[in-house]
Amino acid sequence: MNRVILMGRLTRDPEIRYSQSDNSMAIARYTLAVDRRGRRDQNNDNQQTADFIRCIAFGRSAEFAEKYMHQGMRMLVSGRIQTGSYTNKDGQTVYTTDVIVDDQEFADSKGAAAGAGNGGSYANNRSYNNNNSGSAYGHNGGSDDGSSIGDGFMNIPDGVEDEGLPFN
Repeated sequence: MNRVILMGRLTRDPEIRYSQSDNSMAIARYTLAVDRRGRRDQNNDNQQTADFIRCIAFGRSAEFAEKYMHQGMRMLVSGRIQTGSYTNKDGQTVYTTDVIVDDQEFADSKGAAAGAGNGGSYANNRSYNNNNSGSAYGHNGGSDDGSSIGDGFMNIPDGVEDEGLPFN
């Protein structure tokens, strides 16, 4: 099974390109700085370093990245690892490792993002997947009207009777 889940901060705004075909598709490339706890050493009791992991999103996920993701935002990304290689202009083989993004969502609340100084919109704090359907799911504390609930649960709409719920 090839599955990876990462949480880290964007090192810079995503780089967006469009394919050259008749049905051009957005392709977003960005790098996440993912914290890694190091071994304890004598000089620094809790040394923390970061891995810089390249991510690639396609289609609607790439368009979402272009519109809403900005440098410094903490993101939660899941996908698969893809390796490859190419020969550079000096004739040396360069090996690559990328995460092909299936799902991406914000790991901070709207308030935390505004406090970080990015001022960007969070699109009602929804997550988007890479199946090109453009569907939103996993509200993470937001409701359809854009209001934040705060406890991570959706409100039950008025008028729904207790008998209609699958539990008592």
